[in-house]
Amino acid sequence: MNKYRTHNCNELRKDDLDKDISISGWINKKRDHGNLLFIDLRDNYGITQCIIDKDNKNFLDLEKTQLETVIKVSGKVVSRSDETINKDIETGEIEVAINEFEILGTCKELPMPVFSDQEYAEEIRLKYRFLDLRRKKIHENIILRSKVISYIRNEMTKLGFLEFQTPILTSSSPEGARDFLVPSRLNPGKFYALPQAPQQFKQLIMVSGFDKYFQIAPCFRDEDARADRSPGEFYQLDLEMSFVEQEDVFNVVETLMVNTFKKFSNKKLLYDKFPKISYADAMLNYGSDKPDLRNPLLINDITEIFTREDVTFEIFKKLVKSGSKVRCISTKNTKDKPRSFFDNIDRWAKEQGASGLAYFTFEKEDQLSAKGPIGKFFSKEALKEIMKQTNSEVGDSIFMACGKQNDLEKITSIARDKIARDLNLIDDDVFAFCWIVDYPMFEKDEATNKIEFSHNPFSMPQGNLTEENFEKPLDILAYQYDIVCNGIELSSGAIRNHKPELMYKLFSIAGYDKKQVDEKFSGMINALSYGAPPHGGIAPGIDRIVMLLANEKNIREVTMFPMNQNAQDLMMKAPSEVSEGQLKELGISIKNKR
Repeated sequence: MNKYRTHNCNELRKDDLDKDISISGWINKKRDHGNLLFIDLRDNYGITQCIIDKDNKNFLDLEKTQLETVIKVSGKVVSRSDETINKDIETGEIEVAINEFEILGTCKELPMPVFSDQEYAEEIRLKYRFLDLRRKKIHENIILRSKVISYIRNEMTKLGFLEFQTPILTSSSPEGARDFLVPSRLNPGKFYALPQAPQQFKQLIMVSGFDKYFQIAPCFRDEDARADRSPGEFYQLDLEMSFVEQEDVFNVVETLMVNTFKKFSNKKLLYDKFPKISYADAMLNYGSDKPDLRNPLLINDITEIFTREDVTFEIFKKLVKSGSKVRCISTKNTKDKPRSFFDNIDRWAKEQGASGLAYFTFEKEDQLSAKGPIGKFFSKEALKEIMKQTNSEVGDSIFMACGKQNDLEKITSIARDKIARDLNLIDDDVFAFCWIVDYPMFEKDEATNKIEFSHNPFSMPQGNLTEENFEKPLDILAYQYDIVCNGIELSSGAIRNHKPELMYKLFSIAGYDKKQVDEKFSGMINALSYGAPPHGGIAPGIDRIVMLLANEKNIREVTMFPMNQNAQDLMMKAPSEVSEGQLKELGISIKNKR
């Protein structure tokens, strides 16, 4: 028999009454009633209430024992009275009458309480992460993460995928985020890179003749932190398939996502078959390629309206003449909203760095007009045209902004979310997935005017390309796709370019000559020259999936040992300086310490 426990702290029930048992765990709470001391004992599985009366020889010792001390309790299972039953815990009908106890692990004074899910400063939480992880909510989040990963692994195996592990030490890539570099002792002056993703390796697996691959892959990117992005490392479900088209990848991922989200959440799925939205339509209608489809509001382009003579809103008309666009958001049945509602949104837009949001409300069905600061600048015919283009009715309101396209997309995207939140239009008990497809292969850098890859340089372009197509690279679309849920990008993927000659051509458009491609991607180009199958894949982010399932806003809450915003591990004190001996062994000297 285990000397520490006969049962865990979530195991005892009324069927165990009068049994002599032993349980071990952390002292979660103590309640001293004078003659009786109540102790909630906690382990990984749950909580059991234990009691000891003042006549017990151990009473005084237990009374002064610090919270979070690890103890073993031996005693008898007894029934709680009806009025003291705790329905919030599974052991709530019983308690353990303590006969003996033993301290297994002492505890110093706590820098933060564990029994509460109250928010504490990031610095304290991360420095004492081992304590933070004891707290109920985050402890359950990490257990959820484990269960989700196990489930995904089993589902992928059922779908015929084989799990392989790809190298952690690899070569640096010129594309994507900053690499983490690792100096090589055996090859002085040369460096490995930690993989930003197993991109090239998983393609090489397909070239090697394996048909379906996956792994729960660690990835490393030297990026700044965000709420949905860890600085440093993250995990993704990396998968690749041979002899597939875009729809084949979609079918696998949709099946997996639907099953996973239905198993681990009670929230509804808005779509079991995910809508496909082109990149161009997403940027126009949502201002973002990460649209939240729980939000019913759409963005419309009404630039042409401001070329009409019966529209006299001169500020916008002059901007349109100089090349600006006008986009708007229509809100349903907001005629009874007070002026302060509209003014607050306009003021908010200015706080975001925009020039504001002009607005008016359609009114008077028999003699159509617009109520609001700029309503007088639009004729009845112009208002009818706006209503037609925005699918609006009398009683609806229009918020509009004017500017360059990139600026417009930014402000209308966040305004769409702000207005929907203010109007309580977003159902937080829903998951709304969608695919964003038809990404442009290339984009132009506004600062340098240089043509660059917009996403993954290894993607297959759409169509049967001719030299004429290559002369207009910004018109070339790629078989690239993102999966988005509730406004959060879960993954990017693509059908891969498995044709070396086509790859050389595409890289030449982005400024790489053949020699550079051969040097930077020698393994890939060489492998593709020896009979490569058509293949494609995707890599949904595990951290973001669990964040959504746990209903958390920050990825830190579902990561066991996250770094802070400055990419520092406060608990292990990393990154840290290393000895001169280690640097010398690597042939490295540090000239300027910051």
